[in-house]
Amino acid sequence: MSSLLHRRIASLTAKTLWLAPLAGVTDSVFRSICKTWGADVVVSEMISADGLVYSYNKSIEYARFTADQRPFGMQLFGSESSMMRQGAQLLLAQKPDFLDVNMGCPVKKVIKRGAGSALMQTPQRAMEIVSALEPVVHEMALPLSVKFRAGWDGNSINAVEFACQMEAAGADILCLHPRTRSQMFGGKSDWQLITEVKKAVSIPVIGNGDIASVADALEMFETTGCDGVMIGRAAWGNPWLFAEIKAAMQGEEIPEISYGERFNTVRNHFLTAFQHYPRKRAVHEMRTHFARYSRGLRGGASFRAKINSSDKPEEVLHFIEELYNEQA
Repeated sequence: MSSLLHRRIASLTAKTLWLAPLAGVTDSVFRSICKTWGADVVVSEMISADGLVYSYNKSIEYARFTADQRPFGMQLFGSESSMMRQGAQLLLAQKPDFLDVNMGCPVKKVIKRGAGSALMQTPQRAMEIVSALEPVVHEMALPLSVKFRAGWDGNSINAVEFACQMEAAGADILCLHPRTRSQMFGGKSDWQLITEVKKAVSIPVIGNGDIASVADALEMFETTGCDGVMIGRAAWGNPWLFAEIKAAMQGEEIPEISYGERFNTVRNHFLTAFQHYPRKRAVHEMRTHFARYSRGLRGGASFRAKINSSDKPEEVLHFIEELYNEQA
């Protein structure tokens, strides 16, 4: 391993906070928002290797990023090593800071293709994919990470064995979401598996799953020994969670995020979306984010009803300001 690659791996895994890739959520705009609030590492939405090869212009849009998002990883998914290699070469031309392989997605349309968490049922194929990607990624002295789950179901939990296989195949970083595929996003993740994986491998391990608060993040670090914590759904509508966790990790007082600061973040998120999407699409893309930002706020239900019936940006901006003024 080159000294440059070693340093890059260390920079990604030195008690870092990662934003998890969430399809339809963690686009370039939201990633920048989370970086502003303290996320150390962000990852693209998952990108299809087949899509890159056969429909490049459409698929490469998911890989667009801005300099403020570094260190930035691109997440690739697929089921065939040769196609994954071709897809990786196309992504690496965009100059990310690392490549991540999705072996954890539980969604049916991904599973049907033998990709995502389906690869945990075919570990030999998973190893072939990582082995095919390793020389391509390492040629650029970039880290190769693999994100996976506890196993397919409760009767086939193979996370520890799978982690060792991924390390042997050439992975530099592992990210474990310790739910099974059959659990999808329900039930409780088994953090003990993160502990076991960390003990079983010699490469860094990022823990993911059920991080909903500052206390959760600190507990995962302490109890599992993981090198980094990845936060997904809890950061959606709550990007300041990164700042709160980081303050606690540094022994500082957890900041009180004012409604004024929250309003500025939501407003900036909305306005920046217009730099990335056509006017009407930007309004529609932001509706799911607004739904999350307004959870638990006075007048939140009324706000959501208003924005869902409006396609006028100026009107939506007025509704946002109205909502946050109501919290004062």
